[in-house]
Amino acid sequence: MVSKTQGGAPVAEAEIERKYDLAADRPIPRLVPVGPVTNQADPRVDLLDATYFDTPDFRLAQAGITLRRRLGGSDEGWHLKLPVGEDRREELRLPLGGKPDKVPGGLARLVRAHTLGAKLVQAAHLRTERTSYALLDAEGRELATLTDDVVTGEAGGDKAHLDRWREIEIELSPGADPAVLDSLDQAVVSAGAERSRWPSKLRRLTDELVPSARGASGSVLADYLAEQLDVLRRNDIGVRRDADDAVHQMRVASRRLRSGLKTFGRSFDADVANGLAAELRWLGGELGPARDTEVMAARLHDEVKALPAELVLGNVEQLMTRHFAREAEESKARAIRALDSKRYTELLRALEKLVAKPRKIKEGKKELRKAVARTDRKLRRAVAAASELESGAEQDAALHEVRKKAKRARYAADAVRPVTGKKLRKWRKNVKAVQSTLGTHHDLVVTRETLRLLGLRAYAENENAFTYGLLHGRSVASAEAAHRRFAGEWQEWSKGSRPKWLK
Repeated sequence: MVSKTQGGAPVAEAEIERKYDLAADRPIPRLVPVGPVTNQADPRVDLLDATYFDTPDFRLAQAGITLRRRLGGSDEGWHLKLPVGEDRREELRLPLGGKPDKVPGGLARLVRAHTLGAKLVQAAHLRTERTSYALLDAEGRELATLTDDVVTGEAGGDKAHLDRWREIEIELSPGADPAVLDSLDQAVVSAGAERSRWPSKLRRLTDELVPSARGASGSVLADYLAEQLDVLRRNDIGVRRDADDAVHQMRVASRRLRSGLKTFGRSFDADVANGLAAELRWLGGELGPARDTEVMAARLHDEVKALPAELVLGNVEQLMTRHFAREAEESKARAIRALDSKRYTELLRALEKLVAKPRKIKEGKKELRKAVARTDRKLRRAVAAASELESGAEQDAALHEVRKKAKRARYAADAVRPVTGKKLRKWRKNVKAVQSTLGTHHDLVVTRETLRLLGLRAYAENENAFTYGLLHGRSVASAEAAHRRFAGEWQEWSKGSRPKWLK
């Protein structure tokens, strides 16, 4: 259920915490003095009432995501908790509002890559009697909070489940040194508590109801594609929130997925692999402008700042800022439209289906070796073709093809690492160097066209276009230098023999 009545962007807060099991007859640990903690404040008692939402088959719980509506406490409201790493989660909050049985649209949209159109329903209900203690340093600053929770929970679904338990939790205060958590951890365990194996109260309550998370399948390619699908989904949320680097990471994941399907296409059903690769190419194309705008804007602003003041003529910074702000707004809107589309949802469903059936993937060592060897041969042929061309647009395009072939070879080496170990490490390192150098070259080539357009716009607005011409000339020189660097790297690399594993 999704409510459209509650708007506004969620407030984000980092959460670093550890949970412990403690017997009902054990006293709450006294954590003074432990490390920098010198005072354990008087207790505060709260009654918390939380309703958790998920799809009927607990898709959010499988991904480690928690979505709830909580009453009581200092932070009552809607909470979306996203896993970040061990002991770490990011919590997004919205105030209470709308109907209590309907998830705010702003939160429901963020998890769309996981729900895939399934309804969000009330999945569990928890009541917590919480006693919390602020842990302070000698100057009275709060370092962490110790909570003693007595929880009563009920999970719905076909198999109703009731439970009651006690747990304690230490949550680090914002800005506190993470080392504080380690010192408190030792004291809590010494007091008789045990680290909980549950990442959240919800998972503890619904463990019997939630399907097991996907582990290693024994299929090299299925596991690799599943890993990239997870990365893509995690960054889907970041793109929707306009988080730093999220577009880039999501685009890389889509490229890795597409590259895996193309490189190892003979290991899959041909129609399925080709169809998914085509859809991933579409997705990359929708994400591309947003990322390209970010990179180009940052580079050109840095270049202008590095110029002597006497060479910056006219309102260069203002014109560039206006241009890239408009480009960024349009490209990000395009990316969001793609993520909200039925086409994208169907792509995710198809990828899920593919990685869920690893037994249908043919991947003997011989097949994997031949596939990676083909990427090496295609890269060498692309380099040979580019070297025969004269400087100009045609050669620039050919060098871009070399870059793409190098990227596919690198991704192929990453996919088969469980089989090859260190056998392709040096080869992969050389391939990555080629990709990086030609990536710089391509960025400079693309930047030249933008500088030409900026110069024309400045001229049309009766502004001085000198600085854009200067930057254009520098871009040409830098691209030529990158080409020479690539030629040297390739000459040095090609002297060596190919790895035995590829022969």
